[in-house]
Amino acid sequence: MYYYATHGILLEYKFYITDDIMIIHTVTSGDTIFSIAQQYGVSEELLVVNNGLYGLENSLPEGLSIVVLRPSKLHTVKQNETTRSIAARYGITVNDLYRKNLILEGQDLIFEGQTLVIEYDTSALYDYDIGGYTYPSISQELLNTTLPLMKLFMPFTYGFEPDGSLVLLDDTLLLERAFHYSIRPYMHLSTLTAEGSFSNELSTQLLNNRDLWTKLADNVINTMTTKGYVGLDIDFEFLNAQERYLYPEFISYMHERLIPYPFPLIVALPPKTSDDQQGQLYEGVDYKLLGEAADKCLIMTYEWGYTFGPPMPVSPTPSIRKVLDYAVDVIDRDKIYMGISNYGYDWTLPYIRGESKARSLSNIDATTLASQTGSQILYSTEYDAPYFYYTDGDGNEHEVWFEDARSIAAKLALINEYSLFGGLYWNITRPNPQNLAVLSSVVNYFT
Repeated sequence: MYYYATHGILLEYKFYITDDIMIIHTVTSGDTIFSIAQQYGVSEELLVVNNGLYGLENSLPEGLSIVVLRPSKLHTVKQNETTRSIAARYGITVNDLYRKNLILEGQDLIFEGQTLVIEYDTSALYDYDIGGYTYPSISQELLNTTLPLMKLFMPFTYGFEPDGSLVLLDDTLLLERAFHYSIRPYMHLSTLTAEGSFSNELSTQLLNNRDLWTKLADNVINTMTTKGYVGLDIDFEFLNAQERYLYPEFISYMHERLIPYPFPLIVALPPKTSDDQQGQLYEGVDYKLLGEAADKCLIMTYEWGYTFGPPMPVSPTPSIRKVLDYAVDVIDRDKIYMGISNYGYDWTLPYIRGESKARSLSNIDATTLASQTGSQILYSTEYDAPYFYYTDGDGNEHEVWFEDARSIAAKLALINEYSLFGGLYWNITRPNPQNLAVLSSVVNYFT
């Protein structure tokens, strides 16, 4: 069985292949990388690389999704050829060569006799923006591999002190790599503290002192111009309800200060479903006013499943739809980025509210864990999310929800369905080659 994405819709078919599709094969009992490669007429290496399945070739968990990209044009590297000369020969960019050949890891290290993909038997479906956030701790190999699949990205995060001075970020390597791949870097500014929590005390001090607005704006603009940032992304969370109108005023002020450079401004918004939604995360945020004040808005459509919550998907489609239905009523669609999760959680059962704490894990880790524990991966068509159960060495039952090619394809289709400006990944610090293979297939990088 396999899925394919076409025209923004995720469908399920058996034994049916056309040209202009992205095949997502679902592993059944007895499948191996060799048998799947034989079934679709592709190389084993391509399947392993595009799905991050090193070491799992003969132990694929049942229910695992596998992206199958079929090359329609290949090139065998000749002596003295470079990625630049090969790209020029076929009228493509070097970044496009990296996107179609994840094995290159965004680098120019090729060898004579190597086979490279020039074209896949797919067509780009979506013309929107794609980007992501990353911590400075990201490995250089992962950063190099991922950046060619992004159009913008945000090193996470700059903070600020009560006096308006900045808490700096070690972003030198991240920016150097962004410039190398011609990816647009946005400076990320938040109220995150050194302890890892968002401070509403810090935001309250700032929002109620307009002199600090000037000092902070001066410091932000100086840093952006010095370091080469091309835009600003502001993320203040857990605002007090009484700051609901002050925050849009501050965003408007920052927007005006950035216009002469010109630096566009993105503001991050929690996933509200109504104007009067209760809760500390929501009451201080006015979608309509912030949508008017900023150039773009990131709607953080993730973390329904979270560290201290009950087992459930991180980004269930029905919940995302409720947020987007509200958002597009009060914010212009072409101003909205939808958040896309790139991680999962492992809960020990039974879940006990106030005591249980889920372990965060990458999607690659989830796949490996399913293989090691002999678990069958299930897929919720209601939530558009994969999950599985397993028992650990101490006899404890676990429930795991994560993302795979099917769930990512469903989210990318949502962005298109709602005619949004694009999607931003939280976050790209964890490896997920399968996600990159999906992006390479369906996103148009030449718009």
